[in-house]
Formats: sequence, C-alpha cells, structure tokens
Amino acid sequence: MSKNPPEGAPTEAAGTEPGASGPGPDRAPRAKKAASARKTASAAKTAGTKSAAVAKKAAGATKSAGAAKTAGAAKTVGAKKASPRRAKAVAAAGADGSASGAVDTSAVATADATAADLAPQSLAEVLEQGDGWVNPLRDPQDRRLPKIAGPSGLVIFGVTGDLSRKKLMPAVYDLANRGLLPPGFSLVGFARRDWEDEDFAQIVHDSVRDHARTEFREEVWQQLAEGMRFIPGDFDDDQAFEQLRAAVDELDKSRGTSGNYAFYLSVPPKFFPKVVKQLKKHGLAEAPAGSWRRGVIEKPFGRDLKTARELNRVVHEVFDPEQVFRIDHYLGKETVQNILALRFANQMYEPIWNRSYVDHVQITMAEDIGIGGRAGYYDGIGSARDVIQNHLLQLMALTAMEEPIAFDADSLLTEKLKVLKSVKLPENLGEHTVRGQYAAGWQGGEKVRGYLDEDGIDPGSTTDTYAAVKLEVDNRRWAGVPFYLRTGKRLGRRVTEIAVVFQRAPHSPFDSTATEELGANAIVIRVQPDEGMTVRFGSKVPGTSMEIRDVSMDFAYGESFTESSPEAYERLILDVLLGDANLFPRHQEVEESWKILDPIEGYWDTHGKPAQYASGTWGPGEADEMLARDGRSWRRP
Repeated sequence: MSKNPPEGAPTEAAGTEPGASGPGPDRAPRAKKAASARKTASAAKTAGTKSAAVAKKAAGATKSAGAAKTAGAAKTVGAKKASPRRAKAVAAAGADGSASGAVDTSAVATADATAADLAPQSLAEVLEQGDGWVNPLRDPQDRRLPKIAGPSGLVIFGVTGDLSRKKLMPAVYDLANRGLLPPGFSLVGFARRDWEDEDFAQIVHDSVRDHARTEFREEVWQQLAEGMRFIPGDFDDDQAFEQLRAAVDELDKSRGTSGNYAFYLSVPPKFFPKVVKQLKKHGLAEAPAGSWRRGVIEKPFGRDLKTARELNRVVHEVFDPEQVFRIDHYLGKETVQNILALRFANQMYEPIWNRSYVDHVQITMAEDIGIGGRAGYYDGIGSARDVIQNHLLQLMALTAMEEPIAFDADSLLTEKLKVLKSVKLPENLGEHTVRGQYAAGWQGGEKVRGYLDEDGIDPGSTTDTYAAVKLEVDNRRWAGVPFYLRTGKRLGRRVTEIAVVFQRAPHSPFDSTATEELGANAIVIRVQPDEGMTVRFGSKVPGTSMEIRDVSMDFAYGESFTESSPEAYERLILDVLLGDANLFPRHQEVEESWKILDPIEGYWDTHGKPAQYASGTWGPGEADEMLARDGRSWRRP
C-alpha cells in the first residue's frame, strides 16, 4: 500500500512528466531535475503578489470546487509570505505542461490551509471578498469598542428653540467628541430665521460652549462644522423644503452620508402633522435604495387618546411604525436603564419583587423651578399630561414588568404593554387623586410668584402644576400593591426616584421601645440628580441596650465608575442613528397611557379647582391625606 507524500512535497501529478502513467525508478532523477527547472522558470511568477494572480486565474479556469477554494485561499497575503510550501505548490502547478493549464488545486489548497492562520489579509484583498466579509469590530457581542453610527445626518426642525440649543446640539457635539459619530456626519437646521450657514454654525458653537458635557476641542468642532447647513423657512413653505432636499442631496455627495437621515421634530405638537406631510410631499421621507429615513418626535404625543391616535395616523402615513422614534428622555438616563439590570441580572432582588414582600411603590418626579417661559405650552397641558402620561407611567412599567425574553424593542414592548393594560384606576377618583397649583412662597432663599401670577397665565386657569394619583396593577405579581405617582413644580428640591417600600416583618422578638425608630425596608432608585441606589434596612445602634434604627447602603454612579454618565439625549440620538428602538415608547404604549390618564383628567375637569400649595413645600396637604387614608405617608427625598 502506497504512502502519502510528506506535507509540502509536490503531488504525483505535479512531479510526473507529461504522458507518464506513474512513477518509476528510472524517472526519479528526471522528475527531480524537471521540478528544479520548473521552480527556476516560475520564480518570477511566484514572487510577491503574483502567486495570488496565478491561483486566481487557475481557479477561474477549472471552475471546480477545489479551484474555488483555492481562489479564496489565495487572497491571504500572509499565507503567501509565510508559507514556502504554498509558493512551491503554485510554482509546480503553474509550470505544468498540460494543455488545459489547470492548477492542481489540492496542493495549493493544502498549503493555503496550513498558512491561513499565520498573517492578516490586506485591505484590498478584504474588499475583494465583497458582501461575504463581516467586520469583526462590528460584532454585537464585542464590547471592546462602543457602538458607532454609520454614515448619516440629522435634520432638526425648530433648531432655534431651548431644547435644541441646550440639549440636542450639545449632545451631538458630545457624541462627536467621544468618537461615536462618523467623520462625515452632517447637521441641518430648519427654522424661521434669516440665517446663513455660518450664522447657524456660530449658534451651535455658542450652545456647545455653554452646555456641552465634554471638553471643547477645536479639531472636533471644525470637523463637525464642515457638515452644518441651515435652511430658513416656515413649515408650509414649499420652497424651503425644496432647499432642504437640495441640501440633503449635496451633503450625500460632499460628506458621504449615504442618504441616511433622521428628522427631529423639536417643535410644538400642533406642527407635527404639517412637518411630516411636507417631508412626504417633497420626497424627503422616502429613503433611497439601501438607505434609511427616520422621524423623531418629542413629547407630548397628543393631549388625550383621541389626538394621540390622530397624530399616530398622520405620522404613520409618512413613516412606517419602526421608522418613528418617540423621545422620552427619561428612558435615556442610565439609572432608568439600570432598573432592568438591577432586577434581571441579579438573583437577590427578583424573588422579593412582588406582592408577597412589597407594601407599596412610590414614584416621584419633583422640580424646584416654576414654568419659566413655557406659559404658552404649559397652560392647558399641566403636570399630569406633561409628566405622568409619559415619564412616570414608563417608570412604573419598567418597575412592574415581567422579565422579557430578550433585551430588544419588541420583547420590551410586549412586557410593558402587559403592565399598562393591567393598570386599574381607583373607584373613588376624588379620594385617590390630587391636583394642585403652586402659590407664592420662598424658594432657594428668594421670594417667588405663584402660578396664577406668572406672565402669560390666565388668572382663572385651572391647569395643574402638581398631580398625585394612586394606581394598581391587576395581575398575579402586584395584586393589591398600590403604586403612588406624583409630580410637581416649585417643590422642595429637584429629584426623581422610585421607592419600593417593603412590608414590615410579620413578627418581632424585640420590644416596641427597641424598634420605635425603625421604619420599613426600602430600595430607592435615584434617577436624578444623584444617580444611584439606596437600600434602607434596620441595624442595631452601638451600645449596651437593644435599639434598632434605619441605616442605608448606598451605590452612586459617580463613585463606582470612572466614566461619567452621558446625557440622556446623547444616548437617544445615537440610538436613533443606529436604529436601536429599545428606549423609545411605541405608539401602543402611548395610547395605553392615555387610556389611564383620560378618566382622571375628565374627573378633574368637572370637579372643583386645583388645591394651592406654597412654593418650596412638598405639595398640597390633600396629597398627604390621600396616603394617610391608606395608613401610609410620602417619602421625603
């Protein structure tokens, strides 16, 4: 039985003279000489990158599976340089005197397979591989590099407003400064100002200087400024939208945005339908082949269920549902995202996260400022529509939801919808809901005006600046556990938190004097401003007697991590450009939230006026009475 030749040696076909049927003793010297001659004759052909060309040409000629395999292997430059055996095999095959000129693919493939792991490919050869090649640095499982947006641009309508100047434009700069935007990223502003591109760039520059989170770097700014354009015009100005389309086309060519654009509607809600219809009319909402277009909408998403459905209908006539990104900036905050990590990445919390251990949940969003210059927007909307309908109900859904099967947009939507559809309103809305208005008082050492005395507010306005409601989630996990939601302006301090308050121990071996200062255990998730979490529990006070008092274990982002938390709008804008919808409410969530709030607003419209509370306090006394009827009290953040 014949033995296989040693690795790297010429195969029988490559070492046999033309016409010979097999090896023989008299042919060995001649084969050796022929092989040596062939090596010398083909040395120039096998030098450098020409061996790859020989293999590639041979692969096309043979059209066999082995030849195709050889062509792919021949693209590995490192293999050519690192494996003498491969050069030998290609040389021998190239000098074959057969009429077809076909290469013995098995020899070349064997050599390539041996050398394939020894060196990387060149860029040119990687590009030759076409669509079959995948960049390993974009592997979603690889956490060594952050997610970076591909070629794209952002168009901001209402670019001169406070939101754009204080949040959006600084967030865009911060993303660029962190290297998370493509080099050719473009920013287009649209507003009713007679500005040139240079004027717009100066406004962005000033906004970045005043409000950016990261350090200002001139080289980053210059690169970003090159892609800035400004379009002056009204939302019903067809010529302005034609200019916008021309600017988008020009940026595609000059900046390489590949036709990928997000349209951010930083405008009052009444303009949403007009803007999206103009985008459709002028062909801006329709993406070229292989590109994407997305619409970004700021809250409020309507002012009730009817208007929300109408807005969704208009928007979905222009953009498909998966192309629409509704901004709830609270969902972009690190601590809000940490709710899911806290609950589902740890074993210690989930077993007690239910009605068997939890007494009640309090979700608070308090502001220490008044309405400022937002009278035109705020009056007629109020705190419940402005905050409870979106921010607080979203926080409640994340706190109460079941574990999703995956951390993706559809799975999160499924579980959040289950919670929102299970929400049960109290039977007596008069006893379990409260609304209020801030009156004159002292805040931060200064005398401040009441709501009805603010500029632009009707003295007879019944708009609420404080709202508190009691809700329940009617499912197996949370049956009988009340969720108390409250929000307000001109309160004691600026704070947003979720407090999960636990039941007291069913039996205590200690006498009442030992535990008279012991409160209920609690897990408090601090959303802002001091992002982190506190666990409150009882501990013995040092001394000779048994005295138990509340103590806290504290986790703070600023102390546990070296990198500061990005602003919410940084994360959300990046996710829009990446097409990641995990942190954006879908239209189904919006509609379910209005179904919860509409009956409460309807009751308030026909029952009395908002209760007054002094600025700088924690709300009207009626809110304290609401919890006292249940034998509970509000936490003092």
